[in-house]
Amino acid sequence: MLDHTFLLYGANGYTGELIARYAADFGLQPILAGRNKQALDKLGAELNLPVKVFALDDQPAMQQALQEVSVVVNAAGPYDFTAKQLVEACIAEGRHYLDLNGDAIIYDMIRTYDNAAKEKGVMLLPGAGYDVVPTDCLALWLKQQMPDARSLKIAFAVLNSALSRGTAINTVLKLGLPGLSRIDGKLVEEPVGKRGMYVQFPGLHKKIFTMSLPWGDLSTAYVSTGIPNIATYININKAAWYFLKGQAAYNWLLKTKLVRGIANSIVKMQSPGPDKATRDKTNALIWAQVSNANGDTLTANMVVPEAYTLTALTALLITKKILNKDYKAGYQTPATAYGTELIMEIAGVQREIIAYLN
Repeated sequence: MLDHTFLLYGANGYTGELIARYAADFGLQPILAGRNKQALDKLGAELNLPVKVFALDDQPAMQQALQEVSVVVNAAGPYDFTAKQLVEACIAEGRHYLDLNGDAIIYDMIRTYDNAAKEKGVMLLPGAGYDVVPTDCLALWLKQQMPDARSLKIAFAVLNSALSRGTAINTVLKLGLPGLSRIDGKLVEEPVGKRGMYVQFPGLHKKIFTMSLPWGDLSTAYVSTGIPNIATYININKAAWYFLKGQAAYNWLLKTKLVRGIANSIVKMQSPGPDKATRDKTNALIWAQVSNANGDTLTANMVVPEAYTLTALTALLITKKILNKDYKAGYQTPATAYGTELIMEIAGVQREIIAYLN
């Protein structure tokens, strides 16, 4: 077992391929894994990397593949169908598990394996990418400066970029499902877009509109900070927000096989994801605010590389740390494992406090 090798499952997907291409910059050599032999063989030949072809229901093949590595990076979404199988396999074989998912419900599911992972001395760290490394680090950074914080808001803006095909497919799977927020420590269902607010993101001349939408931070930030009230937001056209606020009236339609089938067909016709030129000229913007029971607020923002690029970089950074024996056993978030400065190890990241009001 080499200390620069890891298993990259879903390597032929858009984000998986990015990780494979950036791996050499970190001195790492992934084993490209997944179900699509043709795509994996092509990528493996181009990058001169080994390939393993297996489905997650093929237990003997999966077990054999895991025996060759100490770290597994799961880049194969939708995670509703892959996370549980790979987490259980990693625990059984004593392997560390990372993924790139952004779903609070799946984070909470993985968290139930905390004790089992500790018994095996392995780390389970979902959210090793844009979801949720920067926001998790920013949330804990703010909590450290306001220890009595009771509420946290996080807003994201990715401008002039595009979703990958895999992300879009995952979005289709969520059509018609309710939104979430964390209230008094519990995840509570609510309409998507229940709340809207204008946010002054870094580097923009004016505030832009955001709406509430469930992100993984509803789970991870709670674990990292203990803040009991958390809401997450994303930039959106305000006219679209008004439309989505009425989603409850037609959720039944969005969940039908017909509508989801049409949406999936459209998604499959789009490009795999943003091209390199787009990624290189795009930044992702993050805004976060904590407040306490007295009404004091502390606001910060962060500028990071484009979301898919950042995902590849942070996933590889964390993988390398684990291979260098830098990890904590059990379920971890990026910030509980590596602290608030993890994100600052990525070139180009900017972070600042922008307002304190009392």
